[in-house]
Amino acid sequence: MALLPRLALLVAVFAGIAPSAFASDVPTYAFGAAVQRMPAWMGSRSDRSEPLPYIDVDIPDFGEFSTNDGVTLDAIRGEHWHGGFYGDYRWGRTTHDLGRLGGRVRPLSPRLQAGGYVEYAPNATWTLGTHLSHDTDGAGAYLDLYVDWQLPNVWLIEHSLEVQWTGTNRGAMQRFFGLSAVEGAAIGASAYRPGAGSEQGSLEYDAFIPTSRNTGIAIALVYGRLQGRAASSPLVERYGSRTQLSRTMAFVYHF
Repeated sequence: MALLPRLALLVAVFAGIAPSAFASDVPTYAFGAAVQRMPAWMGSRSDRSEPLPYIDVDIPDFGEFSTNDGVTLDAIRGEHWHGGFYGDYRWGRTTHDLGRLGGRVRPLSPRLQAGGYVEYAPNATWTLGTHLSHDTDGAGAYLDLYVDWQLPNVWLIEHSLEVQWTGTNRGAMQRFFGLSAVEGAAIGASAYRPGAGSEQGSLEYDAFIPTSRNTGIAIALVYGRLQGRAASSPLVERYGSRTQLSRTMAFVYHF
């Protein structure tokens, strides 16, 4: 999926600016190696594993970058309000990922997204925010609304919960969940051309477990549930699952 070149592009363009699992008022930097277990394709009932580099850097009042949450560059730097540029990476699907659907349903290349974000943090515990982004090469547009709750530390473990809803335009919905007449005939279904609407709701748990002063294990667990036109796709109803689980574990060095 050409992940490493695209991550390198993000790092080169945005100079390693990132959202941090170790929030503070001073810059923090974390690097490591991760393994992610996620759906083989969006809507799939089977999983695939991907080795990933782990980068998580936060420069307060300037911007953030992580291989998990994307890029932000601050233009609004208030006490409670932040906003500015947002960029991220969205997985596609290969013929191999599609399994028995390979050769009958089109593969999709990964894409970079660019747009903007606004966040409101009334205190250090809660953050409410939204991302609005568009494919840099394609017709897909995405709206994310989220609420993040920084949980009280358990011993030295830092952890948080995030609830998120994602909606897409027609281009993104058809890209991931649509079927042409040819594809439909190949899998014994009718053509499916969904319009814009709700795509997924999710609950994410993130934790950082220290193993020394400068090392630790970062964990991210995401439970997602496809909604609306995405959940009604024949790809999902016949060959996939509305439930979408993702698990990431990384060994991290931070300073």
